[in-house]
Amino acid sequence: MTQAPVTKTVSTSGPASSRRPKLAELISDDIKRWIAAESLGEGDRLPNEKALMELYGSAKATVREALKILEVEGLITLKTGPKGGAVINQPGMEPASRMLRNFLHFQQLNGKQVYQLRKLLEVELAASVVGRLTDHDFQQLEANVSACACCGGEEDHRHQRFLELEFHQLLARACPNPLLAFMCQFLNDMLRDLVVIKKAYVPERKQFDHANQDYHRQLIEAYRTEDAQRVRQVMAEHMADAEHHMSALEAEMAEQMLISNESPNLQNHRSKLHDLPTENASV
Repeated sequence: MTQAPVTKTVSTSGPASSRRPKLAELISDDIKRWIAAESLGEGDRLPNEKALMELYGSAKATVREALKILEVEGLITLKTGPKGGAVINQPGMEPASRMLRNFLHFQQLNGKQVYQLRKLLEVELAASVVGRLTDHDFQQLEANVSACACCGGEEDHRHQRFLELEFHQLLARACPNPLLAFMCQFLNDMLRDLVVIKKAYVPERKQFDHANQDYHRQLIEAYRTEDAQRVRQVMAEHMADAEHHMSALEAEMAEQMLISNESPNLQNHRSKLHDLPTENASV
């Protein structure tokens, strides 16, 4: 594709901000506007560094910083060599999901808040993929359920939680609505952070394991018969049951945390960072 010129004017207008944007950030934003305006896609190239430096009247370091911002956001890949340069990518959801999860980490998010959305969105997503699953999709779903059933013992328990969430990620990847798919995958990532990573604090919940596997089998059966009403019903029951187990799990986690300072068996779960002095610590 012929490289179109990037607009040289970098706008600084907009709502007042507590921090003035750096020139590199303004350039990266301008490049993104150009990519959207020109309908550029994966594999297209940006102008080279020299052209960008002349266009924006900026130093090489500033242009490179702007390109690095785009690379970190997943929008471009920087390649070296004679045929190198900035090549446009189709961003994946992980960078955006990770940034949102980092933001919500400081909002004291809990399982009830996650399920307030998940109970609605998972049902809609489940219904949206009725009749859209391929033979390969069914093979993956069946393999997932079989893998969950084979998990046993404490060492496999965390892996099983990941597999159960992956079942829902497989459905999300088949969803024709990219916004709905992103939201559901994001919520599943939140659950992975909230439950799976903290699962080491609590004992296994076999009832939860068996319920998840049963609901997943029912869903596969309903998908094979393309029964949208049944899919909605099963997924709604699945989400209500999962929320119930989540609440019980968080209660157990809270109880374990209360006694952790007195229990030598749980001391290894404390981060070593707890032993560092803080700025607010009294001297």
